[in-house]
Amino acid sequence: MIKRIIRFYRTSSPKTIISDSELIRKRYGKYRWSVFLSATLGYSLYYVCRLSLNVVKKPIVDAGVLTESELGMIGSALFFSYAAGKLVNGFLADRSNIGRFMATGLFFTALVNLTLGFTTTFTVFVVLWGISGWFQSMGAAPSVISLSRWFSNRERGTYYGIWSASHSIGKALTYVGIAFIVSLFGWKWGFWGAGISGLVSAFMIALFLHDTPESKGLPPIADYKNDHAEVSNKGKTVGTLQKEVLKNPFIWILAISSAMMYISRYAIESWGIFYLEVQKNYTTLEASSIISVSAVSGIVGTVVAGIISDRFFKSSRNVPALVAGLLNVFSISFFLFYPDGNAWIDTISMIIFGFAIGILITFVGGLMAVDIASKKASGFALGVIGIASYMGAGLQEIISGFLIGDNKLTTNGGVTTYDFTIAKWFWLGAAIISVVLALLVWNAKRKD
Repeated sequence: MIKRIIRFYRTSSPKTIISDSELIRKRYGKYRWSVFLSATLGYSLYYVCRLSLNVVKKPIVDAGVLTESELGMIGSALFFSYAAGKLVNGFLADRSNIGRFMATGLFFTALVNLTLGFTTTFTVFVVLWGISGWFQSMGAAPSVISLSRWFSNRERGTYYGIWSASHSIGKALTYVGIAFIVSLFGWKWGFWGAGISGLVSAFMIALFLHDTPESKGLPPIADYKNDHAEVSNKGKTVGTLQKEVLKNPFIWILAISSAMMYISRYAIESWGIFYLEVQKNYTTLEASSIISVSAVSGIVGTVVAGIISDRFFKSSRNVPALVAGLLNVFSISFFLFYPDGNAWIDTISMIIFGFAIGILITFVGGLMAVDIASKKASGFALGVIGIASYMGAGLQEIISGFLIGDNKLTTNGGVTTYDFTIAKWFWLGAAIISVVLALLVWNAKRKD
């Protein structure tokens, strides 16, 4: 049984390379678009299944099902298991059939969402959301590996940037589509809607996310595009190259910088709707709509980021990452500290936030590490960044939950208010630290 499972997920065997150059060109064009669209749209549905909880937080609190602190612990369960899973599944994805691997993760995280719509028990929420986190970690690494296998070094930044828009596409679908469903049918449909869409997308990935060019009788992408890196790791095993990732200090600096960035990112994505509802008195749909604009600008940020860095900075990510980090600090400051009651300021700050985070997710959260690691260990490098990033996100979820819950005030009239002062400085401080750390990898060298 175990051997069958291993064979099922093993990287596809290479076929004899086609000799007809015109047929190679046509098939490469067809398969590359299939892989790229499947990875991008498929990972966006991973995000829908991950963010569904964020939309239903206040309805769940209002219904008396869970408290703010409990929601923080539930959210952290996903992030901690996701962090561990990013490292393990990044290691496995380098050795796997990426289509089957990625489809499996989305299939099971969709099942978890469907199940959560049938329970109100805190313990069940924690366990299932934690399990969902593990399967969620099976999405990013296969996507990045697919780009490494099907797109050359000179193309990587552009396509990686566009693929990174999947984060924002998923956010938009969640904060608009799922929020609309919740406003009509209640919080349970937030999970059911996400689960159904995830199941459909899992089957799409299994059909259209192809494994390697060689498995289709095509030459390796470096040969096809005549785009070989100057430094060669020829003769080194995948295991050796993965060990080199662990020994690279720049990888770890990026990992901590990404962790801080993820604290600021998920502070807004996890608690932003709740903050707008209770601090600024927006309805669920109004608050979701304001946060959702960050998804639209995030798409612009991710797409523009890769293209700009490849065309104007010779594939260096440092300058765009610095600018985006400063914009992130600026936008969070306005969102949290500008006086309440101005929807335009809240919306503009989220537009800037989304644009900045889109770039930071692309660079600090992945591509900068992929650039300085071997292509054969790109999944593992992404896993190292991922485990740190989501450890930060998980700690944020717990700390924010307790800071918000412990500073809840109830007036004599029974009206509940919150003091977000400490939470706000925690969120902003993390964004500032992330910028400082990212500056320390300015001179890191690229590898094949």
